[in-house]
Amino acid sequence: MRQIVYYVASSIDGFISGPNEDIGGFVQSGNGVDQYRADLASYDTVIMGKNTYEFGYQYGLQPGQPAYPHMKHLIFSNTLTFESADPQVQVKNIDLAEIEKIQKEAGTDIYLCGGGVFAGWLLDHQKINILKLKLNPLILGQGIRIFGESTQKYGLVLLDTVPYENGLQIMTYRIDYENKI
Repeated sequence: MRQIVYYVASSIDGFISGPNEDIGGFVQSGNGVDQYRADLASYDTVIMGKNTYEFGYQYGLQPGQPAYPHMKHLIFSNTLTFESADPQVQVKNIDLAEIEKIQKEAGTDIYLCGGGVFAGWLLDHQKINILKLKLNPLILGQGIRIFGESTQKYGLVLLDTVPYENGLQIMTYRIDYENKI
C-alpha cells in the first residue's frame, strides 16, 4: 500500500504559514530547498485540499492546471469546481474511502502538499504515514498550524535529520499511531 508523505515547511512553533497565509519568512533558497525540489521528482501523485490548491493562484497557477506537471493531482474538496481542467487534475469529495482507494493504486508514495486543515483531517483518520518536516529557523507566533485544528496526540519515530547551512533542517518521522499520547 502506498504511503502518504506529508512533506511540509514549518516554523519552529509549528506553523506552515503566518497570518494571511504569509510564507515570506521561510527559507526560499539553498541546498535544503534544492533537496526538497529534487525529492518531489520521486512522487507521481499529489493530494491536497482546496485551500492549498487555491493558494497557488497567487503564484501564477491557473484554475484546473497542475501545480506539479509530472504528478497526478487529486484535490479534495466538496465545493471546488473548474470550468475545464487538465486531465491530470481531478477534484474528489473529502471521503476516507477515496483516500484508501488511492493508497491501493499502483505508484509511488503519495505527496501530501501543505494544508493544515486537510492534513489534520488525514491525521484524525490515521492516514499520514510519514512527516517530512522542513523545519525553518523562525518563530511565527500565529498562522496556519501543521495539522490545523486536530487535537490528536501521537508519538513520532525519527528516521532522518539533515541540517543545512542556512538553519533549515529536513526531519523525517514515521507517525506512530500505536503510541497515542
